[in-house]
Parts: sequence; C-alpha cells; structure tokens
Amino acid sequence: MKNMVGNFNIIDDIMHKTENEIKNIKPISIILIGKTGVGKSTLINRIFRENLAETGIGSPVTKHLRRITKDGVPIVLYDTKGLELNNEAQKEVLKEIFETISEGKKNQSNKEIHLIYYCINANSSRIEPLELELIEKLSTKIPVVVILTQSIGNQSKEFGQYIKNLNLPIYGVVNVMAQEFIISNDLTIQPFGLKELIEMSFQIIPDEQKRAFNNAQQVDIERKAKSARSWAFKYIASSFGVGFMPIPFSDASILVPMQLTLLAHITAIFGISMDKATITSMLAAIGGTGGATYAGRYIVSTIIKLVPGVGTIIGGVISGATASIMTTALALSYIEVLTVIAKGEKDGKYPDLKNIEKLMKEKFENRLKNSKKTSNDAEELPEEKKSKWQFWK
Repeated sequence: MKNMVGNFNIIDDIMHKTENEIKNIKPISIILIGKTGVGKSTLINRIFRENLAETGIGSPVTKHLRRITKDGVPIVLYDTKGLELNNEAQKEVLKEIFETISEGKKNQSNKEIHLIYYCINANSSRIEPLELELIEKLSTKIPVVVILTQSIGNQSKEFGQYIKNLNLPIYGVVNVMAQEFIISNDLTIQPFGLKELIEMSFQIIPDEQKRAFNNAQQVDIERKAKSARSWAFKYIASSFGVGFMPIPFSDASILVPMQLTLLAHITAIFGISMDKATITSMLAAIGGTGGATYAGRYIVSTIIKLVPGVGTIIGGVISGATASIMTTALALSYIEVLTVIAKGEKDGKYPDLKNIEKLMKEKFENRLKNSKKTSNDAEELPEEKKSKWQFWK
C-alpha cells in the first residue's frame, strides 16, 4: 500500500495539533522566594521539565524579581534575586511582589500569580522574625508553601515541625532534598519530598491551572499517565461509544482525525520533547513502513486481525465497538511508551528510536490481543462512564 504519511501528513499534523493544545493551556504562575544559596535553581530544575532555571528565558520584572518562561512549557516562574532580609530590603521586595500580584489580578491575564514557594535552607534551623512577617503578609494575597531545602537528618525534620507549630497562615511545610546528596563513597541520600510538594501544589492551585502544572512538572510521571488515560477513555467513549454507527470499509480513514486529536492531546498532557523522528518510530511500529498506521483500508487489513473475536470484516463495515477497541489500544500503548520516555527525560536520558519502535509495537499488539487489560484500565473511570465499557468484559 502506498505510504500514507505523505498523503495525510500524519506526523506534522500530530505535532501541529500538540502545539495548539499546549498554546490553549492556561499557564500557571509561581513566585519563588528565598535567600541566596537556598537552592531555588536546583529546586526549579528538579520539579519542572526542560531545566527551566538554566534554559528558560529570564527577564527582569522589577529590581528584585526575574520572570522565567520557555516556549512549550505552560508555566511562568518569578524568581527573587537572593532575598537578603533587612528592614529596607523587606519593604522593597514586599512592595514589588505585591505590585506584581496586583497587576496580574487587575489585568485578568496570564500574569496572575497562583502560588508562592517560600524556600528556607533546612540546615539553618532558624526562621527570622522578618521572614515570619513577610510570609504572613504574602499569605493574605496568595497561597504560600514553605519549602525546607537541603533537608538532611532529624534536625531538618524538627525544624519543619517547629514551623508547623507556629500556626502560620500557610498551606503547609515540605521538607525537600531536591537532588542526591553524596556523604561518602558508600553513602548517598536520595532525593525526597518533591512528590509531596507536587501533591500539595495540586490541592492548592485553581482547577484551570492544573493541566498546565501537570504538563510542566516532571516529578510524578504516573500522574501524567493517569490523567492521559482518564481523558482518553472519555474521548473515545464520546467519539465512538457503544452505539457508534458502523464505519463503511471504504471510509475507514474517517478514524484518522479522531485518532490524531487523541494522540496530540495525550502528548500535550505529558509535555515531553517529542520530535518527528520519535513520533514516526512510534507510529511505524503499529502501521508498518513509514507509519501508515490509521489510514483507509490499511487499518482493516493489517490491524483488524489482531482484535479478539473479529478477525475479518463482515458486511463491509467496521463496528463501533471494533473501532473503539483499536483506538483504545492505540491510546493506551501510546501512553505507556510516553511514560517510559518521560521517565528517561527526567533522568537526563532518552530511549533509542529502535527501542521505542519495538516497545510501541509490543504494547499495541498486546493491548489488541488482550482486551480485558484495557477494560481493567477503565476501572479508573467515574461510575457514570463505566457502563460504556462493559463490552470489554
């Protein structure tokens, strides 16, 4: 069969749709406050993808605030330039922060601030009166989370408990070790606390910004996968459903735009660095030469035989259930492979394209051959959605 990638521009279409999906995500804005050397840059690079503290574009907003952004990452970070607290500095910094907060609210734009990370080095085991005053004033405007960076040993835990006992008007205190800490050749303290910080942040930020935060964060990859699965099942249920009209054999290509939209949305949820080569490898794995995965009769002649209980097309049509099975298998195998890629990027690694292709092919075929595994994933759906997936069992 003639290569369909050129005809349908499948790869370019997915990338274009993904870019549009990300552009339509309402960004989240976070202010990071802390003294010089507290580890804000390390924290930023560990929490958020793309090494934002190093590769993001930083522009001065005020004398003490720097705005960090990067194309394709729906987050805006405001970093304080080394908060050295004294009476004059505190007044000036507080004034600038409040003006930035007020400006964002006044304009009702993407500059609105949603969360403040107040960073303190846990090894200091002290919080100054001026800091307490600053935190209390900030808390009247924006939710504040106190992050105790470089938290090593019981002393840091006791310090965290001490701050909690102060009953400050904050949302919580999180002890964090953002990167591994080597004590000796035989002893290394592994990173911790970042997942707890992510969970707390999700509880605080507005619902409209949760999608942006999930896209930008790289700590909890399973949260991305779960969100992608939930969205995929809802999309497939609404697009196909149990009562979906049969698709004529000759019109099988109408599945293409639905599936491209599905893959683009999933890619936007993960927020990983996908390029043409990667997407081509993944699609080629399940569609043969050149990634002719979904178009026209190829989807019937090559893939349909793997669907349990179908084997051949009767009456020249593809049933709604069969179309749903194929599209669900595509979505879930795609999510599984993106999970592997995202975990690799988090650790500064990237899978070989041949391995990606092999993994995608394996996942996709297993999904088609084992429809019950797909139905088990549907258990994560809300109760009102489950009834649409009874045909899996």
